[in-house]
Amino acid sequence: MAKIISTDKAPRAVGPYSQGMLTGGILFVSGQLPVDPTLGCPVDGIEAQAVQCCENVGEILHAAGMSFENVVKTTCFLSDMEYFGKFNEIYEKYFVSKPARSCVAVKEIPKGVLCEIEAIAAINTFGGCKDA
Repeated sequence: MAKIISTDKAPRAVGPYSQGMLTGGILFVSGQLPVDPTLGCPVDGIEAQAVQCCENVGEILHAAGMSFENVVKTTCFLSDMEYFGKFNEIYEKYFVSKPARSCVAVKEIPKGVLCEIEAIAAINTFGGCKDA
């Protein structure tokens, strides 16, 4: 059975969904906007927004007993590919294990923000070889 993962240290969902769902050792983190959970509003600028998205993902991972090391896949959304370089500079400081990733530009992101990150993380339950 799936378990809802929720924390006050990340923004509340802005719709009918959970911050995260844990099932079978896999955590699905909903797209995290660059919203400061204490203020309830987005931060300004692509660098600050990328940091806030990463911090929000990190808090949900932590609430599930995981860390960035557990992340196996991310999907990143940018409002414009001109932000790709600056976004990557921030992203690589958090996702040091280099999970699989998709990064796309979209027409619009909720709340008019510049970026959003969703993630999939796994508890290492592999047996046998350490390289598996």
